[in-house]
Amino acid sequence: MIPQRARRRGLAVATTLTGLMVVMVARNPLPRSRQQALASEPAGLSSRDVAVVINSADPLSEQIGRTYQSLRGIPPEQLVRIRFPPGQGSLSPAAFRQLRGQILRQTPGHVQIYALAWAAPWRVGCQSITSALTLGLDPAWCARGCRLTRQSPYYARGDVRRPYDSLGLRPSMLLAARDGREARRLIARGVAADGTAPPGSAYLMSTSDPSRNSRATGFADVARMIGPSLTVRVLRADRLEGADDVIALFTGLARVEGLTSNRFRPGAVADHLTSFGGELTAGPTNGNQMSALRWLEAGATGSYGTVVEPCNFPTKFPNPLLVLTYYRRGDSLVEAYWRSVAMPGQGVFIGEPLARPWGRVSRANPGGGSGARPRHAQ
Repeated sequence: MIPQRARRRGLAVATTLTGLMVVMVARNPLPRSRQQALASEPAGLSSRDVAVVINSADPLSEQIGRTYQSLRGIPPEQLVRIRFPPGQGSLSPAAFRQLRGQILRQTPGHVQIYALAWAAPWRVGCQSITSALTLGLDPAWCARGCRLTRQSPYYARGDVRRPYDSLGLRPSMLLAARDGREARRLIARGVAADGTAPPGSAYLMSTSDPSRNSRATGFADVARMIGPSLTVRVLRADRLEGADDVIALFTGLARVEGLTSNRFRPGAVADHLTSFGGELTAGPTNGNQMSALRWLEAGATGSYGTVVEPCNFPTKFPNPLLVLTYYRRGDSLVEAYWRSVAMPGQGVFIGEPLARPWGRVSRANPGGGSGARPRHAQ
């Protein structure tokens, strides 16, 4: 998968990155108690801040978008409709530029984030569709071969509460599902998670795959810095089975076995470092690698995967320390995940973007449009 020289370079970057994360989090420590956190945090992003992008040529996209509008109470003027042939995994840069222009023209100025109501397409040229929409098309966001890319201006920016107002970008996430039932279950899990401060464990799996285990060098720091307020379990294993309290799971393998034997709490995040996990609904182009969509189908609420060969640079994948730090302080899922990836150009974010397990529930959006929490989160 990755040349030995690139593998060594990736591990060196992992070590450097871990040190930087420790410094950044130390400069912005989490409050000492749940009460302090809730007292000090802003209300956070809500249904008023998200635009839902729907492919009007795709009945499933329409269903996903309408379900999200209903369960999250999203104003109708924040439904953005474009049109392109459904089912394709990739869009050409030329086609995407036209579609992106249509999206931007229809987006109300106060909107801060995007939810894309489909699982495909996931790629535009050499970029993921979420990076292309959020950051724009630019070769600097992707790399041929084992090279680093441009760094996201949103990376580790815990001080930015409204990304479009502050940085001129709108983080995006795919509401990815193969059918309407799976979409409703995903959205319901996100809504059910809001404000619950769920008990459970974050599992950090140090695997036997030397190429894909590059994030493991930072796991001890995650346990040390997050552990006092959250149960962090660092395991030397290739699989987790029978766990009933998963709120986060980070691993590095081409395929992850035993997913359905575990129980994911509403709002849980999970991903695996591999080259083509972002190829969501089609067989990977390079080997028998698992789609990140399997995490959502197993019960997670958010995940991430790369759409082209990124090499094993941990800077191109979510940093568990940052994901958990920002999520635990009360950020929404899309905020926490986007802040945690230094170089997101080649990776696609999927899940329910407004899920906010550790945040105050906004009075304007108390767990959905009707104010009622769905009864079945799984």
